[in-house]
Amino acid sequence: MATLHCLGLPRIGPKRELKFALERYWRAEDSAAKLEQQAFEIRQYNWQLQKSFDFVSVGDFSLYDQVLDMSQLLGNLPKRAIKENSSDLDNYFRAARGRSASDSACNCSHAAEMTKWFDTNYHYIVPEFSNETDFKLNSKKLIKQISEAQALGNSVKAVIIGPLSYLWLGKSKDASNKLDLLERLLPLYRALLDDIANSGVEWVQIDEPALVCNLDEQWQQAYERAYHYLQHKKLKLLLSTYFGELKENLKLACQLPVAGLHIDAVRARSELNKIIDWLPNYKVLSLGVIDGRNIWKSDLSSLIELLKPLHSKLGDRLWLSHSCSLLHVPVDLESESPSKLDIYHWLAFAKQKIEELSILGRALNEGISSVEDELQHNRACIEQRQSSSQVHKDEVKKAVAAINPSLGERQHSFERRSKLQQEKLKLPAYPTTSIGSFPQTTTIRAARRAFKNGELKQAEYEEAMKQEIRDCISKQEKLGLDVLVHGEAERNDMVEYFGEQLQGFAFTQLAWVQSYGSRCVKPPILFGDVQRKKAISIDWTCYAQAQTLRPMKGMLTGPVTILNWSFVRDDQPRKDSCLQIALAIREEVLDLEKAGVNIIQIDEAALREGLPLRQEQWQEYLAWAVESYRICANGVKDETQIHTHMCYSEFNDILPSIAHMDADVITIECSRSDMELLDAFEQFAYPNAIGPGVYDIHSPNIPSVDAVVKLIRKAENYIQPERLWLNPDCGLKTRQWDEVLPALENMVKASKQLRKEASNKGSRTAELKLF
Repeated sequence: MATLHCLGLPRIGPKRELKFALERYWRAEDSAAKLEQQAFEIRQYNWQLQKSFDFVSVGDFSLYDQVLDMSQLLGNLPKRAIKENSSDLDNYFRAARGRSASDSACNCSHAAEMTKWFDTNYHYIVPEFSNETDFKLNSKKLIKQISEAQALGNSVKAVIIGPLSYLWLGKSKDASNKLDLLERLLPLYRALLDDIANSGVEWVQIDEPALVCNLDEQWQQAYERAYHYLQHKKLKLLLSTYFGELKENLKLACQLPVAGLHIDAVRARSELNKIIDWLPNYKVLSLGVIDGRNIWKSDLSSLIELLKPLHSKLGDRLWLSHSCSLLHVPVDLESESPSKLDIYHWLAFAKQKIEELSILGRALNEGISSVEDELQHNRACIEQRQSSSQVHKDEVKKAVAAINPSLGERQHSFERRSKLQQEKLKLPAYPTTSIGSFPQTTTIRAARRAFKNGELKQAEYEEAMKQEIRDCISKQEKLGLDVLVHGEAERNDMVEYFGEQLQGFAFTQLAWVQSYGSRCVKPPILFGDVQRKKAISIDWTCYAQAQTLRPMKGMLTGPVTILNWSFVRDDQPRKDSCLQIALAIREEVLDLEKAGVNIIQIDEAALREGLPLRQEQWQEYLAWAVESYRICANGVKDETQIHTHMCYSEFNDILPSIAHMDADVITIECSRSDMELLDAFEQFAYPNAIGPGVYDIHSPNIPSVDAVVKLIRKAENYIQPERLWLNPDCGLKTRQWDEVLPALENMVKASKQLRKEASNKGSRTAELKLF
């Protein structure tokens, strides 16, 4: 009999219950007990979804982030986040977001760095290591959750992050080698396994996604050492890998002394035969055959044909699961209305993916006849999608075929362009701006909801948004910002909003996915060829510019980010879809310029995120990603200043490609990492202007003037002062005005202080020359 299990489920709840519970707790409106009760109800819901499986997963739930959970379990929260006489929960949230519910008067920097989880749009809290790191086991939360699930009659499989991937995901805060900590870490993992075994659990899923990355010999040997040490008489370990092929680590993964191996059979299908040949016959093989990262229905008939001979060969050693945790997809398609979503029958969310896996299990274990009705329905849906006239547009394919290199070239070099732009814009030294969005208040959200529900007429809605734009511009002018934005009041999301204006995208009502903590996004679904049928942002931007004499940025989302933050069609290469989007955004850029917009920001926040996990595949991706950006951005005149923005990723290793994008100004996250991202500029002379973020917008804390000045002084070690901008790390839509205004006020004060110091320095230099 094939065994069925799930690597993990979304933890936000079917109606985003976790998001609202967290935010109530942070506002001190609910107690910790109420938050914990809501968390238990979500876990209970998830275990109920898995009732047809052989195990339910315990340990995949998190109040904020699973990597942060592992740091707390191992006693490795940053010391700055830990306060005496403070609860574990409050210390946890200080590390996550800089402040907990008990810190209303605190404005310290407690938060750990945040970055992307492998090549997904999920953010994790980065573990911190040093020579002084001293781990201390605290497994009570996991053991409590195991007891909860067992009390409900469930057979439990515990889920933890493996020791090597935990080290791989972290950062050394000094010159120490992370692997040197393995000997300190392994005894805690052994003690953790003892605790799990004593709770009556037989199987532990130990996630090691780092095995799909490039590992040198030192790391490979560390895997052998670690898993020989972690062998356990009472527990069976299922080594879980996902997000890619194992390649040179394949034999290592097969030979490690564990009871089973899970592979991503969606992204590593080509390695399946090798794994079956190399895996010892006493180990189980778990195949992730249902895509855990996309929302398309699986072709169940094809999967059954693939699995039947494997089931005959492996028998009880065959386990079936999803390719990875279902954290990356919405909870339940049944929350959507088929009448409002034309492609409804092509889709499968987490609940439906569980049902798909159950159908596969029944087909193998009970025979195909037991699921014939389900297979017939599945085949009809697959065929409908393949033959749909909504998907393919000949004129779009012809436009992509006609692309030539000249589309991506600016007229002249940055040096010449920057002089022309300065003559036109007349910006001061250390110019200040924001990234784009301003707080999405309850008033804005209520107006949007009323408009969508038909309770507010088009003209009334537009006037409401114009009032918000006027207020936003007034606030920026009072603050003294040099380059303004309109605040994006009319936009629900930086990707969803643009997708709604483009042909080839579909949109859901309630298909939320966790990005980090309480932040949820509703990704568009890119199902067909992409075209721009009408102007997207021009009227709003021109209206905003008419309200002020200061420069106003036109705000667009770039093609790579639209691609990477959408659920993307799987019937053509991602490159082709990206080039289609680039041509559509190019039309918008050129129309903004014609309308008199002198500064246009085209955000590529997700450029780094789409980078393949294997370095040998980087160049191919970067070539078409950068080409797509250049096509959409570089058709403008020299006098038009092009900005781009990237946030919360590691850019140091792809700076030459970022420079090749040739944006006049790039803004990046730097405050949360204390300008660490700028270290790479010591080796790479970035040619254009840059705005290193000085305000961590994922924390409610307000940076002081001195803190901003200190960060810019640090940046001046790498970037010439005349090429530096001051800006927040990212957009401000998730913050409140009472946080944003003082933070930006301090940023403007810091810029004035920097200008004054530079002016005084210039005067002294001139005096010395005269003397």
